[in-house]
Order: sequence, then structure tokens, then C-alpha cells
Amino acid sequence: MGELSCANCQKTEEELGSSLKRCAKCQTTTYCSRDCQKGHWKTHKKSCASYAAANSSSSAGASSTTSSKVLEKNVDKPFHKLDAKTWLHDRPEKDVYKLLIDSYRLSLDDDFNFESVRDRNTLYGGAADSLRGFQSFLNLAQMRQTILPSWWSEDKAKACEAFGMEQGNWHSLRKKVTKGDLMKKYEDQLMPMKMRMFREQVTGRGPMGQDSTMMRKFQMLQEGDDLPEEVQFENMDMSDVM
Repeated sequence: MGELSCANCQKTEEELGSSLKRCAKCQTTTYCSRDCQKGHWKTHKKSCASYAAANSSSSAGASSTTSSKVLEKNVDKPFHKLDAKTWLHDRPEKDVYKLLIDSYRLSLDDDFNFESVRDRNTLYGGAADSLRGFQSFLNLAQMRQTILPSWWSEDKAKACEAFGMEQGNWHSLRKKVTKGDLMKKYEDQLMPMKMRMFREQVTGRGPMGQDSTMMRKFQMLQEGDDLPEEVQFENMDMSDVM
């Protein structure tokens, strides 16, 4: 195999004295700089999607569809839906209840572990359950209008709360949950990330106040997205961060 070279200027790593970066979308074509990637885009965009699809099919972790036995219906391109604030749309009611409850339960665990926050209306603050805190979370979600499904109502909110208080329910407001628990239960390594992004849309704040915009855009690229060129270039070397 020949030495890697920039797809635009053809310079090798030895000539440049530095490592080349791979296109964030296809992870195949290499460039020495953002300028070279921009200059080569008109040529590369013809093959970028096909390269990305090939890499996706050969990697178990690159699927753009969440597959889970917990949910009745799996959704295609979940990070696209998060970006559009429609992650909970077009799902069965019970799936929406599960994702709402578990997103909230994860937020409690995050706040406790990262910032030592103990909401007195939750298990972490000594309450018998986290129902009152969850009700506040639902109120915030309802105020955001677009992030809940069109069929959502006060009656559905009550049904969701009741579901979270059912005895023996894994998605229970009577029990704590961790990031690892959720990955195992949903059989999805990225589920905690999705839930944290959703929590940010509800509360206006991610774990430790972090903004998930760049990470969400990167995941959208991994799903096989046709984002504007400037977004693709911004994320060229995000693979190093991941």
C-alpha cells in the first residue's frame, strides 16, 4: 500500500511533516488542511456518500437506525431528528413515555455525579421517588411545544407519570439509573448521548452546562447527511476527538 497523500495537493505526510486528516463523513479520503478539503469538495462529493455507506455497512456501530428491543418502533437517523427537535415524534405512546422518563433519570444521575446536585424532589435528595421532579421536567417539555408529539396532552402527561410509578417497571421513577444501565437496556451505546441532547432541549442546559451542537452535527455526518459544506469542513477532524 502506498503512502497516504492529500487528495487535493498530493503531498505526503513525509513531505508535510504532519499527519493527514480524514473526511469526517466517509472516513476514507485524506487531506492536509481545510483549504485543500474545500478545494477538492466538488470532486470528492461525488464519491463521498458511497464511501460513507460502504464504511457504515461494514461497521456494527455505524448504523443510522437505532435498534432496540425495548422500543416498539425504531427511528431512522435519530440525530437528525434531535436536530429538528422531533426525536419523540412518530413513536408509539409507550416509547415516548420510556424515553421521557429515562432521559430525566439520566439527567439526575449526571447532575449528581458531575455537579453533586441533589434535588430534594427526587431519589437523590432523599425523596421516596422522583415523581415531583419528573413532573417539573414534563412541564418544561410542554412549554417547548415542538419537542413533544402532536398527540401529547395533559391526560398523556398523567399517563406517563403513572407509567413511571408502576411497580416492577424497569423505567421507574422509584429507581436510579446510570449511563451503563441505559446502554445495556436499550442495546445502544449512543442512547445516553441522545438522551442528554434531548434533556438539553427540555431544560436549556446539558450536563455541566455543555453545548452539544458540534457533537450532534458530527453524529449527523455519521448518519449519512448532506449538510452544508461549511459544517462538513468544521467537523473534518472530529474523529480525533471521538
